[in-house]
Amino acid sequence: MEVFLGIPAADGTGIGTAFVIPDPVKRAIPQHHINIDQINRGWSRFEAAVQTVTLGLSEHLDSLSKTSEQDRAQREVFETYILMLEDPVFKQEVREFYENQLFNIEYTVQFKAEEYAAKLRQAGNYYLSERAQDITDVFGRVLDEMLDIHPFDINTVPDGSVILATSLSSADTIILSKRKIAGLALSEGGVSSHVVILARNYGIPTVVGLEEISKKVRNGETVIIDGKTAEILVSPDRETIEEYKGKIREEYQRKLSLRSFLNKPAETKDGTRFKLYANIGTPEEAEVALAEGADGIGLFRTEFLYMAQSSASLNAAARSFSEQTQFEAYKSVLQIMGNKPVTIRTLDAGGDKLINSVDLPNIEEKNPLMGLRAVRLSLEYPNILKTQLRALFRASVYGNLEIMFPLITSVDQVKECLELVNVVKQELDAEKIPYQADTPVGIMIETAAAALISDCLSKVSDFFSLGTNDLTQYTLGIDRENQHVSGLYNEFSLAVLRLIEMTVRSAKENNVPLAVCGEMAGRQDSVMVLAGMGIRNLSMSPKLISSTKELLSRFTIAELEAISAKHLNNL
Repeated sequence: MEVFLGIPAADGTGIGTAFVIPDPVKRAIPQHHINIDQINRGWSRFEAAVQTVTLGLSEHLDSLSKTSEQDRAQREVFETYILMLEDPVFKQEVREFYENQLFNIEYTVQFKAEEYAAKLRQAGNYYLSERAQDITDVFGRVLDEMLDIHPFDINTVPDGSVILATSLSSADTIILSKRKIAGLALSEGGVSSHVVILARNYGIPTVVGLEEISKKVRNGETVIIDGKTAEILVSPDRETIEEYKGKIREEYQRKLSLRSFLNKPAETKDGTRFKLYANIGTPEEAEVALAEGADGIGLFRTEFLYMAQSSASLNAAARSFSEQTQFEAYKSVLQIMGNKPVTIRTLDAGGDKLINSVDLPNIEEKNPLMGLRAVRLSLEYPNILKTQLRALFRASVYGNLEIMFPLITSVDQVKECLELVNVVKQELDAEKIPYQADTPVGIMIETAAAALISDCLSKVSDFFSLGTNDLTQYTLGIDRENQHVSGLYNEFSLAVLRLIEMTVRSAKENNVPLAVCGEMAGRQDSVMVLAGMGIRNLSMSPKLISSTKELLSRFTIAELEAISAKHLNNL
């Protein structure tokens, strides 16, 4: 038996079969001139690749239901791709360029596909813009075939696996959430990375910081993962397996005992009430939140709607996420939650959350976490935000909606967003589309800038939500996705706590409702500190709600205040 020690990320114990996910191969297109006598050989390779890709798409198409609404989007993608591959006009253009310029066939295909896509994007037509992305996607698959690059399909991971990988994308994690995965063992990623946050949401035991773990374990080996102690046990003996099976049974019994708190209010020993909300990333998770006794949704991460689309095999995520599609998602969550409040955050893309969409630019940035992300991206491309706001306000009549803007750093940003809100309201009025006019519009406090001017922001915001993950990251200057500095990431830093305290004070003085929706809201040690600081609204993974209720029931407010004071006076 081998034991590997990493960094604890998501609690829980799992036993399963190792499944090693290979590192992605980056497509590199060579560029060189060829001789005339090489033309036919290169063209034959191109046609063979086209045929292989077409056959694969046809097989996928045949496996999909012709009547299922769920399969409709995938069918449309596959059918469009096949039509493009069979387009004689485009093929002829590729052939003429190939013969005239005498560049190698791989470069020729890439050049012509990108050239054609650029023309479609510049046509000023929404439909043609979508087709531009389809062109680059499908001929990208042809190039992969020619270069013998075969991207890994996350859908092939069998149930019961302990996944070992260098890293996973948020989209991959969302796909895995629909399966019975025993655990995640990753080389990269911090304890507050989005992959880890999602793993906690889905109850997947996770360990990070395992150096080159995917190279040290073979497929098929039995693996035990302990998310609490951050241990990975490979090829354990029977006695060890039985020991950990006992641990899993204990965890299950603990979960059963917490069920008694499901229908109880969240309150301290001396009767101080709290509201516990759920963080979700997909409409389906709203059902889980309701089942776990959430008082509402404190954070709906809408960017994960885009990411989740990649589960539709190929590149459905590259398609435009339309107003109607968004409307249906928001309406669904609001209806599930009934009268309970649902706070939906506008798109928080960029940084470490990369989204492949025709609506969003693919921007290379040296420091993306400091770059064009979240509300900055939305204001740079206001049509994206406007589309989302229209969908949100249309959905507002189906429940108790609150809209929230991420990564605010100035009053002017909020005013810009509110101007767009007013434009959307005027449009809906003109179109006689019903909406809830008094829908609260608030902001996230997740930068030091926002905390420092929280008194000013309170004048233009209906509510605050403290995003402690980014607040810690930006205050301490630490990339929370980087395992090399994970030891420096400290939410209990005096600097972070003072910024939280400042925000709490501003919110109280200006009668602005305040919640915490970062990872601090779901960890037992930090819940006690936040409660003692006066915070009464916490939003967390649905799976943590019952245990948080149990925790609060063990303390009086005076005891929690004493715990907070100790941390705030830690000079």
